Amino acid sequence: MGSSRDLAVGTVAVGSLLIGSMLSDVVNINDNPTLYLHLAFTATLFAGLLEAALGIFRLGFIVDFLSHATIVGFMGGAATVVSLQQLKGILGLSHFTHATDVVSVMSSIFSQTHKWRWESALLGCCFLFYLLVARYFSKKRPNLFWISATAPLTSVILGTLLVYLTHAEKHGVQVIGHLKKGINPPSIMDLEFGSQHLTTVIKTGIVTGIISLAEGIAVGRSFAMFKNYHIDGNKEMIAFGMMNIVGSCTSSYLTTGPFSRSAVNFNAGCKTAVSNIAMALTVMITLLFLTPLFHHTPLVVLSSIIIAAMLGLIDYKAAIHLWHVDKFDFVVCMSAYFGVVFADIEIGLILAVGLSVLRVLLFVARPRTFVLGNIPETRIYRSVDQYPNANNVPGILILEIDAPIYFANASYLRERISRWIDDEEDEIKLSEKMSLQYVILDMTVGNIDTSGISMLEEVKKIIDRRGLNLVLANPGGEVMKKLNKSKFIETIGHEWIFLTVGEAVGACNYRLHTCQPNLASSDELKIYSSNV
Repeated sequence: MGSSRDLAVGTVAVGSLLIGSMLSDVVNINDNPTLYLHLAFTATLFAGLLEAALGIFRLGFIVDFLSHATIVGFMGGAATVVSLQQLKGILGLSHFTHATDVVSVMSSIFSQTHKWRWESALLGCCFLFYLLVARYFSKKRPNLFWISATAPLTSVILGTLLVYLTHAEKHGVQVIGHLKKGINPPSIMDLEFGSQHLTTVIKTGIVTGIISLAEGIAVGRSFAMFKNYHIDGNKEMIAFGMMNIVGSCTSSYLTTGPFSRSAVNFNAGCKTAVSNIAMALTVMITLLFLTPLFHHTPLVVLSSIIIAAMLGLIDYKAAIHLWHVDKFDFVVCMSAYFGVVFADIEIGLILAVGLSVLRVLLFVARPRTFVLGNIPETRIYRSVDQYPNANNVPGILILEIDAPIYFANASYLRERISRWIDDEEDEIKLSEKMSLQYVILDMTVGNIDTSGISMLEEVKKIIDRRGLNLVLANPGGEVMKKLNKSKFIETIGHEWIFLTVGEAVGACNYRLHTCQPNLASSDELKIYSSNV
């Protein structure tokens, strides 16, 4: 149902961590594994319903609130926490904390130093070194990608043979043990809608659904860019949603499009989504016939594989790039990272999204205003701060507003425009330039509401009391429609509205040099406008 040709769907570490940590707050998997499993299926259903609804109602813009900086910080924090939790397997510990913050994890590790198994740690370090070296060579030589791709499977095979031949499970190396053969039964009757933990389940589904959706779509777009085709975000949402809805009824938990699996799929030369069918058949054959082979697989190997995968998600280069390009984005990134690492996943995510939304609100509530000047020998007008060679036009103050005019910024803009006029008049008094006669507002804003129109009316009154004239340049179609319906155009006069700043300046200069600015007739301006 999706539009991506390269995406390989499946479970991902971040989604697994989210479901595991959020459900562990209300149900202990060791005390009640059946209820825990049923809640995971139910959370997957709600995640699928959310994803499908976003696609059906074309509400994919909600995912855009997860900015690049947020995802970088969140993924890095989650990867750090997951890696630290895998020290349980590396050190051969049987009991471990269910908390995800770094303080609880490290306390649990160092409070059990007497239970550390050096045999397990040595084996884990060896396999981790092998996995990292394999990845390094694959990055250096892309044509050897298969070395990194097969390294996890190779580790599992070597680790299993080593334990089987040396009986290492008798010396502190934990193994998987018995695995049930066969495909899991339908789980539609196991969904827990009447559970007392339903609120937590819904919250888990919403959070994990949005995160997995953002990751899956981002991965799909990344690979689509390589092959120069476009994917439909809403179709992808519907596809992910239906996949998780059906999966929750067939003993599957949250799935999305993992980057590593998609990368292997892409490098292997896949052309269509049929590659997912081949992958599914392989998994099914493994479940039906090959599970006894994993009896002696050491848990330390699985921990090493997970740590190696997580280290690839800590994108410190992206964080450094954010610092050089945009300091606020870097703060958002670090907020997500430290929120996840030192608090929990929900707090880190909420903190980062909250800061991102706050930035948007600040941009709307406190838009920038610029004084425009003329670029020499042209009719182009640009910010005098950005272009030092831009010249101010004598007797005319040109202001540009860099955002739509809404209720949130109307009062601020009124005060800001008044301050610009005061500063301009003070500067004129000191330099003995031509007195200020016209204030031109470059109305390239995308929209305006009734509060913005009221602000313009107040600005018009302020300018009139000062004996000046208000001129509007380049108002958009939506802005003109609202100004016309509000009768503001009649208030200001049609002759004071122009298509470009250059025409407005030309008309004002015409009046300044041919007659008294406030006594010129509209007929004179019409003659000038027709000449232009």
